[in-house]
Amino acid sequence: MALIDELLKEFKEKFGDEGDIRCYFAPGRVNLIGEHTDYNGGHVFPCALSMGNYAVARKRDDKIVRWFNATYPNDGVQEADITKLAPNDNGIWYDYQQGVIWEFEKHGYHVPSGYDMVMASDMPAGSGLSASASIEEVAAVILRDLFEIDMTMVDCAKMGQLSENEYNGMNCGIMDQFASAMGKKDCAIFLDTATLKYDYVPLNLKNEKIVITNSKVKHSLAGSAYNDRRRESETALSDLQKVVDIQTLGDLDEATFDKYADAIADDTCRKRAHHAVYENQRTIKAVDALKKGDLEAFGKLMNESHVSLRDDYEVSCKELDILAAEAWKIPGVIGSRMTGGGFGGCTVSIVKEDAVENFKETIAKNYKEQTGLDCEFYIADASEGARRL
Repeated sequence: MALIDELLKEFKEKFGDEGDIRCYFAPGRVNLIGEHTDYNGGHVFPCALSMGNYAVARKRDDKIVRWFNATYPNDGVQEADITKLAPNDNGIWYDYQQGVIWEFEKHGYHVPSGYDMVMASDMPAGSGLSASASIEEVAAVILRDLFEIDMTMVDCAKMGQLSENEYNGMNCGIMDQFASAMGKKDCAIFLDTATLKYDYVPLNLKNEKIVITNSKVKHSLAGSAYNDRRRESETALSDLQKVVDIQTLGDLDEATFDKYADAIADDTCRKRAHHAVYENQRTIKAVDALKKGDLEAFGKLMNESHVSLRDDYEVSCKELDILAAEAWKIPGVIGSRMTGGGFGGCTVSIVKEDAVENFKETIAKNYKEQTGLDCEFYIADASEGARRL
């Protein structure tokens, strides 16, 4: 907990050491399979990570919030009046904090005063491991705890998603916030995003590791293209609803989609819907395979997921494609795919434990030769969700 100790020291230097100072953590996430299905009414299968955002906070007796992020010290102390918050699409770390306060108030979770906070992340920047959701959920647990607000952690996840949608202008689904809020040690979360019914599935990896590979790139079109994909999926759904009684793309299995796919007028929108439907079914099959101990089947579905994200949903990029393709060649790799929104960030791979070192050496060498970039590797440990420490 060295980072918390540093933050406590920083807090006392910035804001003084009197009063009830509390410590918090909200994790990032990695999604094993089920990408771009969460806003299409499908299933996802993420786990919370042991990496995330740590925070130290103390409530104030006025309406002012003061934030300092030790990960971005040059930003200095940011200050805002919680009665004067207004939506924006700047996407700066403190905007995600503001959005959660704004959303709490909008939904009747009264925030009676401001607070002082110092935070920092041990997640790599731009890695696609959902730093924004981690910031939102650390804000949510701070508000819930400091002001004794009666709400569940599922409510905290909902507030995080809504704040990103409505305050920050990013039309994300709920997966990232749900994983950060609801994580459980050694488990992934099988979540039906249409109903928010969920099941904790033990990962039970006896001789395997989950390896995250950071491409070290994040392409600038990620935000706008994400919103484009959501709009294209909604157009496809609207066309399908003229011929079949469904609420979401997640309501369809492959055969039913194939039967009615021609109702989607636009070729691009049809490809987006193809991914959403088939990816949802892949996720259901993958979790079933994992419960049966069939890791080989799980890995095959991971690989198919990447191909669909590359070809049908078109959210991959050259660097992620290289990482996945090189992983598929290596003995001991059970499956590998891009994870997260895309256009950079990370891949996730399941690798036999005795092959991990060769995996890292081979991927690093071949990726550097093909891109000129150095990638980074992290062993993913499924962690508990957002909480007071």
